[in-house]
Amino acid sequence: MRIATWNVNSVNARLPTVLAWLEQAKPDVACFQEIKCVDEKFPREAFESLGYNVETHGQKSYNGVALLSKHRLSDVRRGLPGDEADEQARYLEAVVEGPRPIRVAAIYLPNGNPLGTEKFAYKLAWFDRLNAHARELLKFEEPLALCGDYNVIPEAVDAKNPSAWTGDALFQPESRQAFRALKNLGLADSHELGDEPAGTYTFWDYQAGAWQRDHGIRIDFALLSPQAADRFRSIETHRDARDMDKPSDHVPVVVDLDLEA
Repeated sequence: MRIATWNVNSVNARLPTVLAWLEQAKPDVACFQEIKCVDEKFPREAFESLGYNVETHGQKSYNGVALLSKHRLSDVRRGLPGDEADEQARYLEAVVEGPRPIRVAAIYLPNGNPLGTEKFAYKLAWFDRLNAHARELLKFEEPLALCGDYNVIPEAVDAKNPSAWTGDALFQPESRQAFRALKNLGLADSHELGDEPAGTYTFWDYQAGAWQRDHGIRIDFALLSPQAADRFRSIETHRDARDMDKPSDHVPVVVDLDLEA
């Protein structure tokens, strides 16, 4: 089973690009972040015409996540538990009913900038909620993939120019520690399982020629439970997608798992 994660940075603005990539890459499951539309404005029919079942958790102009699957989706959860007052659409989870089912979540973790504001506190609190929920999901002892834009640079090697990010919420000690704590629950980073080389980035800013100078960072991840990691086969970071027409500032990450019955 091919599971992709991609921050598409407005699905309607980049629909031809997204569709072209899907037709080329043919993932069985796709987790989108930053769809930037309410559920009613999501271009569902375009994806259904490619054979996907579609679930969304949208928000006007900001955030928003979607799950596309060639298999039926069940046990759908919209929103991360732990804060009933949180109105930001950043979490969508479902069971993909393939030959061997797998629970998949599309995650768009808060950016947290600027530092010293409630936005950074919200980021860390959201990380805490994700940690608590992941701990509960791991108790099921089932294949699980937590996929998305985590808005964290885990290590210096995950940035072309680490010094440029020292004042950014993505590279703060607290953010990095929260990410390590999540992994330490027993989740494996597909990037590490696949032994991808240093310099495998997933995001390049639109500004200051970051793409042309390869000033990238790695902030998009597919974290796997032990039951999914045992079935890991490969990972691909689709860098070429950044050269497509009207690209997102992120590129897709695709993980292959052996989930045959």
